[in-house]
Amino acid sequence: MKFIRALLSLIVAVVILTAAVAGAGWIWLGNEVAKDGPSSAETLFVVEPGEGFSTVSTRLEKDGVIRSAWLLRLKVRIDGTEGALKSGEFVIEPQASMGEILEILIEGKAVMHKITLPEGRTTAQILRLVESDPVLIGPMPELPVEEGSLLPDTYLFHRGMTRAKLIAQMAKAQDDLLAELWPTRQEGLPITTPQEAVILASVVEKETGNASERPEVAALFITRMKRGMRLESDPTIIYGVSQGEPLYNKAGKRRTLLRSEIDRKTDWNTYQIDGLPKTPICNPGRDAIAAVLDPPETEYIFFVADGKGGHLFAKTLAEHNRNVAAYRKYERGEIARERATNE
Repeated sequence: MKFIRALLSLIVAVVILTAAVAGAGWIWLGNEVAKDGPSSAETLFVVEPGEGFSTVSTRLEKDGVIRSAWLLRLKVRIDGTEGALKSGEFVIEPQASMGEILEILIEGKAVMHKITLPEGRTTAQILRLVESDPVLIGPMPELPVEEGSLLPDTYLFHRGMTRAKLIAQMAKAQDDLLAELWPTRQEGLPITTPQEAVILASVVEKETGNASERPEVAALFITRMKRGMRLESDPTIIYGVSQGEPLYNKAGKRRTLLRSEIDRKTDWNTYQIDGLPKTPICNPGRDAIAAVLDPPETEYIFFVADGKGGHLFAKTLAEHNRNVAAYRKYERGEIARERATNE
């Protein structure tokens, strides 16, 4: 019995000692994890997709952000968070503790980057912006991206976002927008499919850079279509000539349309064809699509630029001709003032 009691006492002592050591070890680890880090400056740290804590901890130690890669690996092993590492670009504050760094890397508090893709750009122009972005990675999509299929907007993304994935996100954003707006469209519109709505919205988008004018321009084109009139939109001529790229003269300066181009029949020239162009002529934004699907009532069927960023609208051809004459007069005055300035 004495032997058994002695053995039990020994076991209890070992258990108590082990618990004490474990407790002391846990306290020590907690203190080490909570200590200020060695870095004296803000660090921008990138975790690549597929990287694990072993590689990341080694780089953190090498960069002087933590004191011990081994200690970091021990901490995540004990916590069971070895597989919780997020990829991305992270800002680590000066003297950040190991615990704070783990929180940043595990919760995925990554730096957000953004790319702004303006309304009215052709798909080719948008793809060039995406391709040239210095943060996005990966090749461009192999399959062609259709004209007008991307929703212009400002997109936020983490480092590691691929170009193909962002473009797919833009296409989905437009699909989602059409799914939202098409069912609530105004009755009696002369457009019968969401694609036709995008085509007409692309013409509206290119016709005016003034956001407040989009509803009026959309209503004017809808009225013309209802009356069986041609749209007669200059941007549709340009798309048929250059796929939407700016037109230049031999001296390399921007130029206006030539009479031969106005008279040239293409699948987009709405001076020469009835109805809508064959495809969109750019990627319209949300407001242009919404304006086409729910235009205000109008009797305007003509409009011309006013030379000041807006347009003059008219209900009759006679009124329109007066507006054109006013614009020509304004244009001649601007040319004369420019010449006088340069002399």
